[in-house]
Amino acid sequence: MKLIEALKKIKTLQEKIDDLKQKVHRYCADQSHETPVYGETQKEKIKEWIQSYSDTLKEILRLRTAIQKTNLQTDVTIELDDKPVTKTIAEWIHRRRDLAARELELWQGIGDRGLKEGTIKTSTGEQQEVKIRRYYDPSERDNKVELYRNEPTIIDSILEVKNAVTDLIEV
Repeated sequence: MKLIEALKKIKTLQEKIDDLKQKVHRYCADQSHETPVYGETQKEKIKEWIQSYSDTLKEILRLRTAIQKTNLQTDVTIELDDKPVTKTIAEWIHRRRDLAARELELWQGIGDRGLKEGTIKTSTGEQQEVKIRRYYDPSERDNKVELYRNEPTIIDSILEVKNAVTDLIEV
């Protein structure tokens, strides 16, 4: 089974347990004057659905664990800033989730802080030229902003392919 198949199977299984839960809640009790929807076997039907619910949860757990194991053990190389960077799928997922955005926030905050160059009048009345001292490289900042802005999209496209071709490491 491929990673993408496991992810899609989990979604299907979650829909199944939602349906089972709804059925159990709807048919677990009725009033004595009503006819049971499932006749004489309604009690067994409820037990069957509860067992199926439990079994399905176990399968979801097994698949999630196998996905995590696969994500932790599968390396993926992505080219960023014209350099190959190798991380596990799990590490790329964390980069995609929020870490690249955090780096972007840092680099977007580096700038002239609204400071202006020009001349000022000192306390003695003299004119003094004022320049901005930059403790960063504007070119590097612009490159980093572009890099971290694009990183999530690059990760998404590479991982979509990787999920389609990577075999699930069964637990």
